[in-house]
Amino acid sequence: MDHSRLFKNIVEKRSFLCIGLDSEIEKIPPFLMKKEDPVFEFNKRIIDSTHKFAVAYKPNLAFYECNGITGWQSLESTLKYIKNNHPGIFVIADAKRGDIGNTSKMYAKAFFEKMNFDAITVAPYMGEDSVTPFLAYHGKWVILLALTSNKGADDFQYHEEDGFRLFERVLKVSQKWGTMDNMMYVVGATRAEMLKEVRKIAPEHFLLIPGVGAQGGSLADVAKFGLNSKCGLLVNSSRGIIFADNSEEFDKVAGEKAREMQLEMELYLSERKLI
Repeated sequence: MDHSRLFKNIVEKRSFLCIGLDSEIEKIPPFLMKKEDPVFEFNKRIIDSTHKFAVAYKPNLAFYECNGITGWQSLESTLKYIKNNHPGIFVIADAKRGDIGNTSKMYAKAFFEKMNFDAITVAPYMGEDSVTPFLAYHGKWVILLALTSNKGADDFQYHEEDGFRLFERVLKVSQKWGTMDNMMYVVGATRAEMLKEVRKIAPEHFLLIPGVGAQGGSLADVAKFGLNSKCGLLVNSSRGIIFADNSEEFDKVAGEKAREMQLEMELYLSERKLI
């Protein structure tokens, strides 16, 4: 899926919503624990109720890896379900990998060949040779961590040297490795005002924006500072949608929350004359 196809999907759904499948087994409705694979059953119902409003899903690997082999089986079943039933939806492995080149090559093989994800989040700290193995796959995307919204981001990401803050150097240098069709950047929603600075360096790239909803990020601010001529945003919401309710109607409530976000996104897209 290239840049144009992703934008077409956004226009068709009038949405740039990404739903994070951070499916923590301790938080899913208790009645699902009777199922053979409670996590997959939870994900399946979330997907069935939200796919009309989302252009992307983003499983966070930590919530699957912590359950060992059963977690990987839940993840594989979830990915296959999306691909078989909603093949146009973009699926991101929120894995935050980042290692030397030959190790990254194996990570790329795992996520792009064996599991057929569309994209993977990657930490750029080790430089070009740790990232380029992921870029070797046609139609796949690397989503580089650029400017995160956690408290510890101040430790390194804003460090300035030679007139550039570290996150700015990541944005500038990494554009030599990939293109708008295979590279995005993570920018946290709780620092939405910094999107103005990001857009000065990466005006056309897609940005993956976590932190809207339960983490307190403002969708209005993200749209104000981050939208470009081809939308250029995937805004992620996880807990605010998937854990909005804990009853037997949790999936219905999740669908309603996703619909609310889609309607707000439709408004911002319309104001920019993108739809």
